[in-house]
Amino acid sequence: MPRNSPLSLRSSVLAAGNLSARLMVGGEASASWGDLVEGRVLDNPLEELSGRCVVLATSDPFSAAAALIQLDGSARRIVLCPPDLTPENIAFVVKCAGADVVITDRPVLELFESIDSRVLWVVPRQRKPSEESVALCGEMRSTQVETEWVLLTSGTTGIPKLVAHTLASLAGAIERSATSSTSIVWSTFYDIRRYGGLQIFLRAAITGTSLVLKGAQESTADFLLRAGTAGVTHISGTPSHWRNAQMSSAASCITPEYVRLSGEIADQAVLNQLRMQYSQARISHAFASTEAGVVFVVNDGCMGFPSDLIRQSKDVEIKVEGQTLRVRSNRTASRYLNEDARLLKDAEGFVDTGDELELRDGRYYFVGRRDGTVNVGGLKVHPEEVEAVLNRHPEVSISLVRTKRNRITGALVVADVVLRSRPQASDGDRNALQNDILLFCRGELARHKVPVTINFVPALAVAESGKLVRFLA
Repeated sequence: MPRNSPLSLRSSVLAAGNLSARLMVGGEASASWGDLVEGRVLDNPLEELSGRCVVLATSDPFSAAAALIQLDGSARRIVLCPPDLTPENIAFVVKCAGADVVITDRPVLELFESIDSRVLWVVPRQRKPSEESVALCGEMRSTQVETEWVLLTSGTTGIPKLVAHTLASLAGAIERSATSSTSIVWSTFYDIRRYGGLQIFLRAAITGTSLVLKGAQESTADFLLRAGTAGVTHISGTPSHWRNAQMSSAASCITPEYVRLSGEIADQAVLNQLRMQYSQARISHAFASTEAGVVFVVNDGCMGFPSDLIRQSKDVEIKVEGQTLRVRSNRTASRYLNEDARLLKDAEGFVDTGDELELRDGRYYFVGRRDGTVNVGGLKVHPEEVEAVLNRHPEVSISLVRTKRNRITGALVVADVVLRSRPQASDGDRNALQNDILLFCRGELARHKVPVTINFVPALAVAESGKLVRFLA
């Protein structure tokens, strides 16, 4: 956290002030920050969990947020489970984390087969507890510890990796204002149990603003409508979140002052689209990861980042080694909890992000993940690089590049494309458009990177993390 900041999340909320004037609004419930810090939201008082390891596995982000405020500074460890985590993976997390209790609002029966029922504790979404319960929560706060926060990130096998942080490392990029601003209303497409969403939750808590959370299973259109009604001024999401939002008529329901992208490569097409849609807003894209923390924010409206940012970044050391971005700072995670032979950091304390860069004309561009490249006849192809070109075509809204097997080259590049319009175009028009898109790609890409096939699809799957679902055909 910023220098001289309070130890716990609750202390940070109190320091930000205006507790009754600012709200946290969920899909099905809302409360003032004052009620949240006083423990007036959850039915079960959490004082019994002092010094224990707690797994938060609720479907509702509002319940999770309320529990975080009560538990930080009291619980020994908090593990944040995304809502799409399977019962089997929750059981794996419980074992790895050494959990004493699982707080959940999910149907208990679906967890009983995987988890010892003695650690389950069901928490209602919102109730007003008794004054006695509130008093007990106050006693719990009298002794504070530095809680270890554990976030999950998927490995290549699909088994979650448990990444350990402290509140200080998670909030290292957030500057606490001298006075809070009730005129700012933050929101995010992310779930707050993921790193990108947690950053926005902490930002609202520490800087003294209101917060609108996306509800569990809430559609993009419904969320945008509710965000507009709530007067959201600052909002974040992945490029895929924003592309989906742009395809919704509800995109015009919000008039943000600040738009932020993170989690995926922000190509020029999506940055330009947001500039056109929200001309009144500042458009930024941030680079961050669960392990490396927040690294930098780019505010010039262009994809990539200036090469001198490597030397000028405040509080963060950045280097490019083997074309891969490496990061060292007090914002990085401390370790993995898993029994994993790999180290999170190298001998010098740098985290290898796995994101590959290309330097052109004094600017670094992200080309893709090192572990996401495909081999076409012995030549490397980053799907994200091809998608960035496809997305610049005026008729393309969003694209996904994948491969199909080939006996000669091993693999060929194909692309699934969602069009901006032309839903009832004739076969002849569609063939002409396919050829036009391929011609556009040939003018921008090396031959082995050009898709051999363009498939027009009505939509692309986006994971709960906000990222495109990638697969091999």
